[in-house]
Amino acid sequence: MILKNYETVFILTPVLSDSQMKDTVEKFKQVLLDNKAQIVNEENWGLKKLAYPIQNKSTGFYQLFEFKASTEVINTLEVEFRRDERVMRFLTTVLDKHALEYNLKRKKGEFNKKSSEKVEKTEKVEREG
Repeated sequence: MILKNYETVFILTPVLSDSQMKDTVEKFKQVLLDNKAQIVNEENWGLKKLAYPIQNKSTGFYQLFEFKASTEVINTLEVEFRRDERVMRFLTTVLDKHALEYNLKRKKGEFNKKSSEKVEKTEKVEREG
């Protein structure tokens, strides 16, 4: 059985309470674990404004799972997303080596460091100049 790297982002309806949102996320996490997927990373991005209204709602709870699984698991997971009325949208993508490298750098916070280093260099030049 070959495991591929996947990333799933899904948006939950904003009318859920905090505990309902956490229960829903836990449900989908359990679907992955029950199907022998290995969760690499999990991020709760919180309540965000949508680019366009979905089901007459302008915000939603964003959640990300990065995991390793066989291709059969994706069908099972996406059927569960479609059945659950709390899920407004979802997207699952296969991660290639470049995406894995990017995610690793993002988790380490390397992108934030570079912008803060530029600010420090600018401040240093202004003090010396």
